[in-house]
Amino acid sequence: MAKESKRYKAIKANVEPQKQYGLREALELCKANATAKFNESVELHVRLGVDPRQADQQVRGTVPLPHGTGVTKRVLVITMGEKLKEAEEAGADFVGSDDMVQKIEGGWLDFDAVITSPDMMKSVGKLGKILGPRGLMPSAKTGTVTFDVADAVKEVKAGRVEFRLDKFGIIHKAIGKTAFTADQLYDNARAFFQAILKAKPSAAKGTYVKSFSVASTMGVGIKVDPNAAQKEIAAVVE
Repeated sequence: MAKESKRYKAIKANVEPQKQYGLREALELCKANATAKFNESVELHVRLGVDPRQADQQVRGTVPLPHGTGVTKRVLVITMGEKLKEAEEAGADFVGSDDMVQKIEGGWLDFDAVITSPDMMKSVGKLGKILGPRGLMPSAKTGTVTFDVADAVKEVKAGRVEFRLDKFGIIHKAIGKTAFTADQLYDNARAFFQAILKAKPSAAKGTYVKSFSVASTMGVGIKVDPNAAQKEIAAVVE
């Protein structure tokens, strides 16, 4: 077992391990505990009461974060014709057609998001084994397979994030940086959690949100009361 540093022990002492905090309180504590010498990411970890082995219980989607993620994403667009120029003008970092497919097959992966038009899916589909495991495979469900490539690029650049269930039934996502204000982190966390609630599969039975925690890159996990968070979100929506 790795030895805990003095810094880690100090921030661990600030968190009550069995307490379930309110969402805003948890984020404020997470921010206060961020004592590393770099701008840490603030991550949400949500364990859901679904079976990830079942096709009808998958949870996946996208959500625009009001204040972005604090990270500038490198966007690749694979398209053809006039859409190439549209993607460039929208701010895509890399634009191409089959040449980009071949480049990826050759091992190139210097991008953070991939957007493609439906007429290129025959070629892009070949990249499933490369992009899929990395969470980069374009999908109509996440808005990354579309003829409206310009808007898709702008949304990703503005802070739209994708989320999907892992094999353990947990969704992990960075929703900002510790340099954000507490209000910015709260707005982003609320938007993200609301999107997860909306994505509940009709086949899901019993308790949907099993557990919920917040942590910074070098921090400790802070438990959030999932029931209170859901009521909070519902109150805001109403």
